[in-house]
Amino acid sequence: MTANIFKDQIVLVVGGAGFVGSNLCKLILEQSPSELVIVDNLLSADMVNVPDKTRARFIFGSIADDHILSQLPSHIDYVFHLACYHGNQSSIADPIADHDNNTLTSLKLFNHLINTSGLKKVVYAAAGCAVAEKTQDSAKATPEDAPISLFHDSPYSISKLIGEFYGNYYLQRYELPFVRARFQNVYGPGEILGAGRWRGTAHTVWRNVTPSFIFKALHGKALPLDNGGQATRDFIFVEDLARGLIACAAKGEPSQAYNLASGKETMIKDLALLINELTGNQTPAEISPPRDWDRSGARYGDPTKSREQLGFEAKVELRDGLETTVNWTKNNLDNIYRCISQHQYFLPELEEYLYARKN
Repeated sequence: MTANIFKDQIVLVVGGAGFVGSNLCKLILEQSPSELVIVDNLLSADMVNVPDKTRARFIFGSIADDHILSQLPSHIDYVFHLACYHGNQSSIADPIADHDNNTLTSLKLFNHLINTSGLKKVVYAAAGCAVAEKTQDSAKATPEDAPISLFHDSPYSISKLIGEFYGNYYLQRYELPFVRARFQNVYGPGEILGAGRWRGTAHTVWRNVTPSFIFKALHGKALPLDNGGQATRDFIFVEDLARGLIACAAKGEPSQAYNLASGKETMIKDLALLINELTGNQTPAEISPPRDWDRSGARYGDPTKSREQLGFEAKVELRDGLETTVNWTKNNLDNIYRCISQHQYFLPELEEYLYARKN
């Protein structure tokens, strides 16, 4: 791991109860910070992911709320801004909620931080999908300086880019030490289907492809392959990504973006085959039409800059990471059932899974 940069430091993680944030907080706590402050409104997260209160201070609420901002320390050494309105489909269903929880949160946080002393680095969770070329054909690895289109598939993609714009503005105007960490498709332990509040679509429960596939495969269900599973993505294990965030804090140059990526392109149908193999699911996949909003059929990230400038490389191979995630899912089904049961009124298909739990 990167040198012990957090020892005796004050660290703020916005969105620290979420999937990525909770994994990052575990690594930060291993370095004995003087204080770890976690802010989360639990919109798409669950308290089970929050570390013991003796080791971290948890503040419940949105970072866009002035009352929450007033509770932050006046001196902070490192900030990780991971809060977002998860994800593309939910943002399409409710662009205003996306604005409130993506765009406004970034602006309010950055504006507050210019009056905070001690800042060494502000690391922002940016989205690799927002800069990837929109193509259904063979993809080229997306570098950090890829051109940015003015046409996007979702409000989520737009708001993640606006966060980069605002961060760069506060860097230029107020010397905020702002670094952009561009995520690819993160998977691994800690992503709880159904965590948080209903957000208007089934994707409140069925989130990223990997946890949804694993949960369905463990229940013997057909894995849905949009457009036959021809799309490709770059899958990075969450512990690798958390190490990459720490590398951005330790070595990232303010104003720069860094891809946190495996650099490997995986077809979704191959992901499904591997998950079915690891779970013993014999049910054939179900071919679905292409998603009507998604023009990004093939993409993966170029990790060259992160490797050369941060010394960061993703280490966990996809099979190994999936095996770990399958085992975590098996061991945490009670928490997953508890969270998805909150939404059974809105999503009748959940009844079958909850019935299976009881029997």
